[in-house]
Amino acid sequence: MSLFSTTYDVIVIGGGHAGSEAAAASANMGAHTLLITMNLQNIAQMSCNPAMGGIAKGQIVREIDALGGYSGIVTDKTAIQFKMLNKSKGPAMWSPRAQSDRMMFAECWRTMLEQTKNLDFYQDSVNGLLFDGDKIIGVKTALGLEIKSKTVIITAGTFLNGLIHIGDKTFGGGRAGESASTGITEDLVLKGFEAGRMKTGTPPRVDGRSLDYSKMLEQPGDESPEKFSYLPTTKPLVKQRSCYLTYTNPKVHELLREGFDRSPMFNGRIKSTGPRYCPSVEDKVDRFATKDRHQIFVEPEGWTTVEMYVNGFSTSLPEDIQDKAIRAIEGFENVKFFRYGYAIEYDFFQPTQLKHSLETKLIENLFFAGQINGTTGYEEAAAQGLMAGVNAALKTQSKAPFVLKRNEAYIGVLIDDLITKGTDEPYRMFTSRAEYRTLLRQDNADLRLTPLGFELGLASKERMDRVLEKQRKTDLLIKFLEETSVTEAEINPILEAKNLDLINQSLKLFKVAARPQLDFKDFKDLEKLKVFIAGNDIDWEIIEQAEIHLKYSGYIEKEKNNADKLNRLENVTIPANFNYQKLQSISFEAREKLTKIQPTSISQASRISGVSPSDISVLLVYMGR
Repeated sequence: MSLFSTTYDVIVIGGGHAGSEAAAASANMGAHTLLITMNLQNIAQMSCNPAMGGIAKGQIVREIDALGGYSGIVTDKTAIQFKMLNKSKGPAMWSPRAQSDRMMFAECWRTMLEQTKNLDFYQDSVNGLLFDGDKIIGVKTALGLEIKSKTVIITAGTFLNGLIHIGDKTFGGGRAGESASTGITEDLVLKGFEAGRMKTGTPPRVDGRSLDYSKMLEQPGDESPEKFSYLPTTKPLVKQRSCYLTYTNPKVHELLREGFDRSPMFNGRIKSTGPRYCPSVEDKVDRFATKDRHQIFVEPEGWTTVEMYVNGFSTSLPEDIQDKAIRAIEGFENVKFFRYGYAIEYDFFQPTQLKHSLETKLIENLFFAGQINGTTGYEEAAAQGLMAGVNAALKTQSKAPFVLKRNEAYIGVLIDDLITKGTDEPYRMFTSRAEYRTLLRQDNADLRLTPLGFELGLASKERMDRVLEKQRKTDLLIKFLEETSVTEAEINPILEAKNLDLINQSLKLFKVAARPQLDFKDFKDLEKLKVFIAGNDIDWEIIEQAEIHLKYSGYIEKEKNNADKLNRLENVTIPANFNYQKLQSISFEAREKLTKIQPTSISQASRISGVSPSDISVLLVYMGR
């Protein structure tokens, strides 16, 4: 029997971060899934920097893990350095980040996918889509095969009509050394989809043996590193590799400017928009002309390789300019290049054309995930892939879509932002985009999402049992702190050591522990607490939960109340294909935007730019509220 004589439940086009998570999710939910990619050796390739996580992105990786995705596990297994960023701020801002071994990362992903039931693989290029009216029914490949499927997820990354730019040279390609993908955009445009172009770039890779690290500042990992996955199958790092920090200088900027007339960014050859928050070095020099230096992080690409990633020096300038300018950076005087930086342009589709499930509005059973939706970043792509994989599987099972709300996950914020507001530049997640970030912390992603993942059949029973145990022990520790009294003799030495006001009577431990100047570890030698922690097998994760509760419970409660208000508006649904033209009392702009985006609830309607509070009031009246 031919591999392709049956109809698949789900076909995933593209094997990057979005495609890998999509394939894993749909297969784990019981859907017979086929992953088609141009090169099976490049599954989950880290095309740009060899790192996962970072500000708000680390929260997303933890959410993917909590739901039952693979990104957190793979990152832990292949990490070479771990850092918890923003530790000096409140817990809503703490964001985990890990450097990974690039080759191990891709290999680990492939191994995990190969061990996933219900998942087939096929190496070929998809250059056409098969439709039956307004339904997708399969794909066409470069070899001329037609493969049928109930649903299709497109996760094409930067490959759709990809163009690589280095100075005045232009090559077709989706990544250095790999060809572009043609045919998909054209088929979708014929079906009425609105396509656009975006740009991103990558820095040079250099030979670490040619650098002088004595002129740079060493950036080691955390002393007590944590990890991403909540599962005990991965362990925190014991040994880590350092990164190094150096800076550009006025001489570097001068040399870069010499090449501006040959830069595709400035001479009009690149017409598309690049990522605002990850600009090229020439863009930084141009936009921030008053700054005389910019950070350059030298990041190792793995445990054993000498290849280094030059973070902060993303560029598409001609190779001779790249060479001259980088040599003027301290520590790079004798640099040897492995490869030059380049920019890449690719097709994307305005994400307002999607439903919350990531299914397209125009074509039934067709889903988009990752950079095709105008996002940038591995984490944003992986999150969308997971959600598209879940929803494609649910669609084949005739079940309702799985949608995360803005107060439930950063993933919910990401998808809602995309489909409600659209994007004209590569979208990147930040903590500031989430209005409920005190609820959406990296430490509680499992408590928030694992029950939902378990209900779907995506998160394992092992995960669920662990969450229940974590919740039970957290409640137990909080109860102990609230009920246990401590005397002046026990507490005053601790307060004295910190130059804090002493107590003159016995107090409940939680009252003292809630003081912002004190950490839980300040109480580690209290006999009662020591005995309780040892007797109940309380680990650092439980202690962290209890400490956050003690110090931030007021803020958390306030945010929950605000979220409840949002949910009340979320529950006021707007019928599908509602005719906004008959509402003459709302503004023309609001009518136009509402008609285009077709929000599913009053809450979503209120987040569309150009829809005012008075327009919302009219809608509420109309919905009988």
